[in-house]
Amino acid sequence: QVQLVESGGGLVQPGGSLRLSCAASGFTLAYYAIGWFRQAPGKEREGVSCVSSSARSTYYADSVKGRFTISRDNAKNTVYLQMSSLKPGDTAVYFCATVPGCDYDNIWYPSANDYWGQGTQVTVSS
Repeated sequence: QVQLVESGGGLVQPGGSLRLSCAASGFTLAYYAIGWFRQAPGKEREGVSCVSSSARSTYYADSVKGRFTISRDNAKNTVYLQMSSLKPGDTAVYFCATVPGCDYDNIWYPSANDYWGQGTQVTVSS
């Protein structure tokens, strides 16, 4: 069964850190570019970051640049999103997905043939 499973979300105070994980099963993550997306209540889904299959290219939205770091461990079939200096505006459900491409200034949104995880809630509040 093909699955992407996110974990690592939770409640954190402003200025705190969290590391999200996106673990794949049923397929080899190393062949895919992976994106992280988030959706806050009442807002459209936003592309936050992505990493190419080779890890040579990464993308960050302006809103998270300098605070979030994406990485991948293909041996563990997992992609990570390290989030630091978190702000209340980062509160959202975070999803990972396979994406058609990723480069420095662009994240491709998943196509109908791509895989999504179920999401993990991140809440930044004092």
